[in-house]
Amino acid sequence: MSRAIDGTKRKNRRVKLLKLAKGFTGRRGTNYKAAKDAVVKALRHAYVDRRDRKGDFRQLWIARINAAVRDEGLTYSRFIDGLTKANVAINRKALSNMAIEDPVAFKAVVDVAKKALKA
Repeated sequence: MSRAIDGTKRKNRRVKLLKLAKGFTGRRGTNYKAAKDAVVKALRHAYVDRRDRKGDFRQLWIARINAAVRDEGLTYSRFIDGLTKANVAINRKALSNMAIEDPVAFKAVVDVAKKALKA
């Protein structure tokens, strides 16, 4: 029996991979061999970077909270310590949004943290 080298399964697999490589530069977007390596690498980076994004956003929220808290005369670490002692459980994303969108409410939270630090 002869060997099929241009069958639909093989073609469909290659088309699917080239579709993933759409937009890649040069041969990496058109040549199957080059595209295969490029797609594997791109998917690996995508997987890792989805996890890294969580840390990046946490870092951004902390920087925003720190900037807002320093206006109130505290540092970020003292502020978080005060919230812990006051048993206030608000995550950093919410605190960051509060500092930007509702400064009055954020000031109230800072006051609660300050009271807990004094006590």
